Amino acid sequence: MNFDLREKAKENIIVVAHRGATGGNIPCNSLASYEVALKQGADMLEVDMSISADGKLFLFHPLMERAHLNKPLLLRALPFSVIKKLRYVNADNTPTQFGIASFDDFLEQFKGRCYINIDKFWSDPQRIYEAVKRHGMTEQILVKSAPSKKVFDLLENLAPELPYMPIVKERCDCHEELMKRNINYVGIETCFKSDSAEVAGDAFIEKIHGDGKLLWVNSIVFDHKVQLAGGHSDDTSLTVSEELGWGYLADRGYDFIQTDWTGMLVEYLKRTDKYYKK
Repeated sequence: MNFDLREKAKENIIVVAHRGATGGNIPCNSLASYEVALKQGADMLEVDMSISADGKLFLFHPLMERAHLNKPLLLRALPFSVIKKLRYVNADNTPTQFGIASFDDFLEQFKGRCYINIDKFWSDPQRIYEAVKRHGMTEQILVKSAPSKKVFDLLENLAPELPYMPIVKERCDCHEELMKRNINYVGIETCFKSDSAEVAGDAFIEKIHGDGKLLWVNSIVFDHKVQLAGGHSDDTSLTVSEELGWGYLADRGYDFIQTDWTGMLVEYLKRTDKYYKK
């Protein structure tokens, strides 16, 4: 399987599974959640990175120990030999059979199978990049960050081949600079409170696409008071109208949609002929 996000985006909307596909007894960021996400049709898996006290990379959202393990722990203060024995809890705070996966195990399991967005890449970019290279998976990876000269310089010096997106809120001031940088700049993640934001407008979307870059949008909801896509969210799609949620984002021409409801988003996009672009 060849990996090229620009070419993939010409075929279909790239559906990103936020922390995998979670539900019932299957917890987020577990290997099982990622296998389920692929079964539901995800094109890309979003993973959260953490680092143990002895320098081992593993999948876990930092500072979410109470929510996902129901324990007053700080995983970054523990060696991985202890961490790997822990078990996620489900929504009822009951322990599951699913443990915390090392980054190496995750990479080996999903090598050659899908695209991967590494969240928290900047917690230890050198170590994470070296792991990706060791597994021969640089083309499968996407990293993102708030735009800054420090990040741009780091990417140019460390990993200019890694596909990269800046995360912009409401407006964008970094596009022209990135076009000149020795960085594998593939597109922009947009976050906006309302449709009137600059990054949600026709002119911006046409400009970015015209310059050969892709656009990412989030239908996920972290906090209902902080909308990431003008209210065109998973919640809207599932409880109000699919057309006002996912349909609006697809019709606007976004190339990536990150969701917590992978299977239902894929089914909707295919049912309405919005998934494929050819």
